[in-house]
Amino acid sequence: MIVTFCGHSQYTGSVEDEQKIISLLTEIIGDSHAELYLGGYGSFDEFALKCGNKYQEKHPHTRLIFVTPYITIDYQKNHLNYQKELYDDILYPNLEKVPLKFAISYRNRWMIEQADLVVAYIDHDFGGAYQTYKHAKRKKKPIFNLTDKEI
Repeated sequence: MIVTFCGHSQYTGSVEDEQKIISLLTEIIGDSHAELYLGGYGSFDEFALKCGNKYQEKHPHTRLIFVTPYITIDYQKNHLNYQKELYDDILYPNLEKVPLKFAISYRNRWMIEQADLVVAYIDHDFGGAYQTYKHAKRKKKPIFNLTDKEI
């Protein structure tokens, strides 16, 4: 199973949201193999990684995967070594032909298309996270929005 996360870069995590995510993962994945696809940018992504780490402690068949939007030499030197410390794996979708300024949005769409479940924090209808959320809805992916809002 592949679980993808998307949420606003401006986000303040809470114990309640952490419990929701861990309970959801426990209920849906249990002890089965799972890959958590994480974006690595912004507050929600940091929170999702924190939740993934806590879940992984009790469910070792879970892999935390950073899906990078860039593969340039500079990016590899300056960022990927740090990411290797935080994640089990780094995955790069085939985005070489995508202009760099669009790489994150294309990566986000790719993550949604791979996902069996999308865990989101979407509380307003603008921005990149909202666009990713809309893509998940168009693809009819199961979405668990922590805000309980229908956007």
